[in-house]
Amino acid sequence: MRIKGSSAIVVGGAGGLGEATVRRLHAAGAKVVVADLADEKGKALQDELGVVYVRTDATDEASVTAAVAEAEAAGPLRISVDTHGGPATGGRLIGKDGTPLDLDGFRKTIEFYLTAVFNVMRLSAAAIARTEPVDGDRGVIVNTASIAAYEGQIGQLPYAAAKGGVASMTLVAARDLAPLGVRVVTVAPGTFLTPAYGTSADQLEAYWGPKIPHPKRMGHPAEYAALVQQICENDYLNGEVIRLDGGLRFPPK
Repeated sequence: MRIKGSSAIVVGGAGGLGEATVRRLHAAGAKVVVADLADEKGKALQDELGVVYVRTDATDEASVTAAVAEAEAAGPLRISVDTHGGPATGGRLIGKDGTPLDLDGFRKTIEFYLTAVFNVMRLSAAAIARTEPVDGDRGVIVNTASIAAYEGQIGQLPYAAAKGGVASMTLVAARDLAPLGVRVVTVAPGTFLTPAYGTSADQLEAYWGPKIPHPKRMGHPAEYAALVQQICENDYLNGEVIRLDGGLRFPPK
C-alpha cells in the first residue's frame, strides 16, 4: 500500500508512540490527522509539520467520528493507527486486607484501553471501506496492545485484560474486513521510553535495561513507528499481533 498521498489518522498522536508515528507517516508523504486530548502538544505538531490536530476523545463516538471526517477531507483515508492511553487502575484481585479489586476501576480501564480501541477501529474501518481500492487493498488499521496481554504482572489484571482483548480482536476484525480489502494488525510493545512512565529516562533504563535480553535497553518510539510503516507498506501483514519487545517476557512482578 502506498503511504504517499494517503490520509492517515493517529489517535493518541501527541503521545510518545503516537508522535513518532505521526512524524514517520508525515515524512513518508501521508496527510496526517493527530487525534488526541493533549492540546498543547497536538497544536505544536500542527505548527511544526503542517499536520492537522483535532481534539479527540477516543471513548466518544461523536468525537472520533469528527476526527475521522477530518481525515477523510484531507484525502483517501487508508491508515488508522491507535496509540491512545488513559487512566488505568491496578491491584491484586484480593488485597492483603481481604478487599476485592474495585469493580469501577476495572470498568474504567476496560473502557479506555479496550472499548475505546473498538470505537476507533469500527469508525475508521467504515471510512476506509468507502475509499476506492488500489490493487485490491483499501487500507490498514493498526492497534496497540502490550506484552502484558500475554504476561500480565501481579496487580495488572484490568490492564492485562484490556490489552488481551485488543490482541484477541485482531484476527476477528481482519476476517470481518477482509472482503472489503481492509487489513488489521496489532503491535504489542514491551517497555518503551515514553513520557507515559512519568519517571526519568536514566532511572527507567537502569531498571528495565538489564531485564531485556537484547538489546539491553528500552524501546525507542521511532522503532514502533518504523514497524507501523512496514505494516502499512507490506500488504501481506494481516490478522497478526506483532511483539516488539527485545525478547522481554514480563516476570510475575
